[in-house]
Amino acid sequence: MYLLYKTLVTAVIIVSASELAKRYTLASALLLSLPLTSLLAFIWIYIESKDTEKIIKMSYSVFWMVIPSLAFFLILPWLLKLEVKFPIAILLSSLTVAIIYAVSLALYNHIAD
Repeated sequence: MYLLYKTLVTAVIIVSASELAKRYTLASALLLSLPLTSLLAFIWIYIESKDTEKIIKMSYSVFWMVIPSLAFFLILPWLLKLEVKFPIAILLSSLTVAIIYAVSLALYNHIAD
């Protein structure tokens, strides 16, 4: 039952952002720019375990992974402005960011050692 509750709360937030985008792009962008996934994960972890050390470690890791993810928000509009079809633009943006993630993870693991 708890898993269902977590799923519903999370889904409502995501659907709300999507619906908000239909009328208010900037308001939706503000909502989507919040670290909602991280906040929800931190809340669920805390409720379930009260393990703040895990949340601290996860926060630092999320920080280092957010930086490469920002490239997606530059690559996608650039491709769309070049009139690349949306499905291809999403695919290329995602693949490029996946490569950036792989490089970032390698650097992160090297630094962490």
